[in-house]
Amino acid sequence: MSGRELAALVAVVSHQDKKPPIPSAPIYPKLVKPDVALEVKIGQMLMLGFRGTTAKEDPAIVRALTEQHIGGVVLFDVDAGGRRPRNIVSPQQVAALTAELQALATLPLIVSVDQEGGRVARLNEKYGFPATLSAAALGERNDPEFTRAEASKMARTLAEVGITLNLAPVVDVRIQPDSPIIARPGRSFSADPAVVAAQAEAFIDGHHAHGVRCTLKHFPGHGSALGDTHLGFTDVTESWHEEELMPYRELIGKGKVDAVMTAHVFNARLDPALPATLSPAIVTGLLRQTLGYDGVVISDDMQMRAVTDHYSLEKAFELAILAGVDIIAVANNVTYTGTVSDRFVTTVMRLLEEQVIDEARIEQSYRRILKLKGLA
Repeated sequence: MSGRELAALVAVVSHQDKKPPIPSAPIYPKLVKPDVALEVKIGQMLMLGFRGTTAKEDPAIVRALTEQHIGGVVLFDVDAGGRRPRNIVSPQQVAALTAELQALATLPLIVSVDQEGGRVARLNEKYGFPATLSAAALGERNDPEFTRAEASKMARTLAEVGITLNLAPVVDVRIQPDSPIIARPGRSFSADPAVVAAQAEAFIDGHHAHGVRCTLKHFPGHGSALGDTHLGFTDVTESWHEEELMPYRELIGKGKVDAVMTAHVFNARLDPALPATLSPAIVTGLLRQTLGYDGVVISDDMQMRAVTDHYSLEKAFELAILAGVDIIAVANNVTYTGTVSDRFVTTVMRLLEEQVIDEARIEQSYRRILKLKGLA
């Protein structure tokens, strides 16, 4: 983004303060009906984590699927901090779980996981899955064909157990080599944005070969942050660089992007009031209007302290939807509550009744979600 574009964007924010091709879809057990009720469309905007190696171990997820019609789930091997096991025991068990979830879902379900490779791989050797390489290891080798082959093997594993969306690759540029959440765990391909873009493209191509979608994260860039949004407010105003947008611009331009996940970082140069996930200037202004992206935007986990320290869950839902986020992710991992789907649906219905949003806003996200699922 040029200095002129950045200046224009900041001017828009100040004023506010006063279609790429989709790879072949996985086989889903249900078809979308043409006359879908509003409450179903609302439910499709929620991606939820849960406890249990079977759905029936968590009555709240069964109810969320069958009554609130949620559109996505995210699987974890353990709770945050490794305190207790979650959803993953073995390949056979995960395949049975995803089939059970799909059978309960009102519409075909997005089943997602963080399978970045290396230290961030929920399906790992401990549970009988193949070993994976970190983004840092792939970036250091810097061989797109090798990365494509490694990603293809990873995607085959995901497809075999019924996972349809990988919450990867990380396209954060390694601006801060001491970043505790990006650089140190080996989650960034490189400090060179061109290498990040090329490696991410190869990673995506390897997944698309097996019908698995990918998610670029964390927009507009977490690689310059010394803080961790899991733990609290993270300000990148002075450390963020415009080159962190380069991988997004390249991959959007090539039609490679299935979904983008936002970061909860605060950047006063882009929005002097709101973190990225909750910012219309960043999600709608920068990502959609300036970079030309019209696909699904997914929030990072709304239970991270960068959000919860400052906003109620209901207010965060409201602001994210107003910002232009299509899928609200609540991992139920940092903390667990069985009432998220009720609170989400109640909040969205209230926003409609109060005319804070209209049904066209829900329809907009619903259509994007259907396209991500390969159903539109």
